[in-house]
Amino acid sequence: IMKFTKWNFTMSVLGIVIYVADIAADIWVTSNYFCEGQYSLGILTLVFRLLSSIIVQIFSYEWFKDDCGSPDPGKLNWIFLLHFLHGGIFTRYWFALKDGYQAAFKQNSSGDQLTGGPASIIHKCAIDAVTDISMLRVFKSFLETTPQLILQIYILMEHDKAAFSQYASIITSFCSISWSTLDYQISLRKSLPDNNQFSGVPPKLIYLLYKLFTLTSWILSIALVTLLNIISSIVLLIFLWTLGFSWTLKQHTTFCKSKRMEFLFRTVVGIILIFTFFNVKGEKTKKYISSYYATHVVVTLGIMCVCLFWKTSVTEQLYFTFVSITIVLTLGLGIICLIVYYKFFHPTIYFKQESASDKVDGLAREREEEISRIRNFIMP
Repeated sequence: IMKFTKWNFTMSVLGIVIYVADIAADIWVTSNYFCEGQYSLGILTLVFRLLSSIIVQIFSYEWFKDDCGSPDPGKLNWIFLLHFLHGGIFTRYWFALKDGYQAAFKQNSSGDQLTGGPASIIHKCAIDAVTDISMLRVFKSFLETTPQLILQIYILMEHDKAAFSQYASIITSFCSISWSTLDYQISLRKSLPDNNQFSGVPPKLIYLLYKLFTLTSWILSIALVTLLNIISSIVLLIFLWTLGFSWTLKQHTTFCKSKRMEFLFRTVVGIILIFTFFNVKGEKTKKYISSYYATHVVVTLGIMCVCLFWKTSVTEQLYFTFVSITIVLTLGLGIICLIVYYKFFHPTIYFKQESASDKVDGLAREREEEISRIRNFIMP
């Protein structure tokens, strides 16, 4: 049963509060950079923010057009104007909260929800709206928050000093990125009635730790490469993006209706794949995810070896020991949590509800009548 609860509504309200706070934090950090004369850092922060916002607005507007079918031109023009002014997420939150309030507080728990009646439709609209927002937040996390996090860590290690607020900001960013992936996974499974629900505290906790630890290890590793040589870091990121983009091409993804939007989608997924695994076809992922994290282990160890034997000026710094231990420890814990999650807590195992066609990871039963844009898409 697809049901939008009062708890879901509360989390949506919290989501828009966090989104507004994030914008305020970006403005505050940028203004501080400019006030301190660090114009290059201020410009970089603005560039990350602006580019990610533009991409998010493009996806949001295209999804509005797809969902509306043949909308009133006047309404579509207003929606375009709101997205042009970078208010797309606020527009989506408005519709999500409106439908969510109707579903959570106005609809009773009658059998109408089970029969596909009006109440069921309202619940589905609210769930789909929240899922779209969750996915846009994932895009923002890896297009803006992650690059800025790497930049902050690089600055911290380069100058070897920072205020408490910077440490708090870095820790918060790690948790925020991890939480956005967990939130999307929860919303995604809730919006796909053919999939086992991602519910219960143990699966969510293990999944969150798996993402948090692997992301922490990898982002710190990239920051170390940046410290060694900025050009080498850029080359590494471009190479990894090329691999990720090529994989999405090989998968023949069908997420968007137009070719240009599909190309943009594959470009964004390629960026996400630099930092974490992202299944784009709802197919068996054991082989891919094993190869992905095996590569991460090899590259991470390679970076550590380069630091030890090539750039002694880095290893002599006090922070290097702490960073190295953190990288190795979080990588090991992340891989352990990944194995534990898929061995014991993946929804198809934890709830014992899978059928023969559900036994591969991330495989939703395809239904002709499924209209959700994520019908062929799931993140493990």
